Parts: sequence; structure tokens; C-alpha cells
Amino acid sequence: MASLSKETCVACRRDAPLVTEAEITELKPQIPQWHLIERAGINRLEHTFQFSNFAQALTFTGRVGELAETEGHHPAILTEWGRVTVTWWTHKIRGLHRNDFIMAAKTDQIYSSL
Repeated sequence: MASLSKETCVACRRDAPLVTEAEITELKPQIPQWHLIERAGINRLEHTFQFSNFAQALTFTGRVGELAETEGHHPAILTEWGRVTVTWWTHKIRGLHRNDFIMAAKTDQIYSSL
């Protein structure tokens, strides 16, 4: 199985399929710190990253933003003193796509590099 962090997001249309339970079972172990949540009836991936101060949290937020622009896939990001919560889901399909798992893995990679 190829590492999710090495994959690139694919363009997603409104009729793209949501990930199946079998796909979630396959992909989730590659991003073990992420939580599957439901908010407003939409399944999402969410993780809160811890930092020593606001400056580190802000740097991380900027790098995740740069990644989102590069990949053309954008999360919800909440930046606070000492932590950043990142939430991935695919807006067009109102749920989870493989792209969200790819971006979660790439987000983990950014955090590991700091």
C-alpha cells in the first residue's frame, strides 16, 4: 500500500463517490491520530495539533494553508494559542473522499517536520 502522503489529490466532481466503510478501514490506520466525526450531518476527519506557543501554531497554519493551495483542497482550520484544529472533508460531496485522507497524512507530515 502506497503512503497516502505521497499521493496527490484528484479533482473531485459533485457526483464523486464518498469513501466506503471498507476504504475507511483501509485508510484510517495511516492517519491514526485523526478522528472520524460527524458535524451538521457531514462526516469529517479532525485532529488537534499541540504547540508550545501561538507563533508555532501560526507557522503550522500557514504551511497547511500553502499545502491546501497547492493541492486545491481546503480544510477548516482553527488556530488558537498552543493548538491548531484541522478538519478535512470534501465540500462538493458533503462527506469524505480519498483526498481527505491524503491531506490528513500530508498535514501530519508538516507537523512532523516542525
